[in-house]
Amino acid sequence: MDINSYKPYTSSSRNRSILIFTDITKKKPEKKLLSNNFHRKKGRNNRGIITIRHRGGGHKRRYRIIDFKRQNFNIKGIVSSVEYDPNRNVNISLIKYLNGEKTYILHVENLSIGDSIISGINSPLVNGNSLPLSKIPIGKSIHNIELIPGKGGQLVRAAGTFAKIIAKDERFVTLRLPSKEIRLINKNCLATIGELSNKNFFQIKSGKAGRTRWLGKRPIVRGSAMNPCDHPHGGGEGKTSIGKIQSLTPWGKSTLGKKTRKKKKLSNAYIIHR
Repeated sequence: MDINSYKPYTSSSRNRSILIFTDITKKKPEKKLLSNNFHRKKGRNNRGIITIRHRGGGHKRRYRIIDFKRQNFNIKGIVSSVEYDPNRNVNISLIKYLNGEKTYILHVENLSIGDSIISGINSPLVNGNSLPLSKIPIGKSIHNIELIPGKGGQLVRAAGTFAKIIAKDERFVTLRLPSKEIRLINKNCLATIGELSNKNFFQIKSGKAGRTRWLGKRPIVRGSAMNPCDHPHGGGEGKTSIGKIQSLTPWGKSTLGKKTRKKKKLSNAYIIHR
């Protein structure tokens, strides 16, 4: 999708840029692929206490059920439409299979309406097809990668992202992820070929606070603008420094460079380079 920028006619149009939905072919979602149990937690736990700050409000959304598992093996599907999904930054495609079933998948770049896709061990190496990592050649761009065989894709699902296969072993395949991390994944895990669509999404500029609130994001206040009882950086006369050796979170823990990953995490053995 293309980016449309605005001239500064008003304060809210200054530095504003939005996506032009030229790729979208259908406005209303498929009714049978909507979930009735979708409840946005808005950063609160089961007791109603805020555990993730800066979330809440925003426009009402309906959740589209996405087929991350791609378990319609050896059944050809046809791309019926390309749709917008408010719950993710990548577009979604409506697939109609020859057995009559309909599913949503993440829309792949250069996948057009009328194109066919298939999932299986011997699937051709074409954009949108899903097959085990052991069957995909080195250097191929992939997305929607499983961590555990049969669980469904968990890695590389954001707009414009892709991973690369850089080596193969008897049991594992070595991938370079979009974060530049290099890790091992079971060769029987499924992955989908191609890059994800909507790569211009990260060039969007909100232009005004209200548009950010529509997305369910609440304001972020600097710690140095608070009182000492509210944040370790708070207090002082005028614009003072934080007065600490290192930046701290609101709860007094070190931040900005402090490693937070658990040292005894089981998956550490599969990560070659962070």
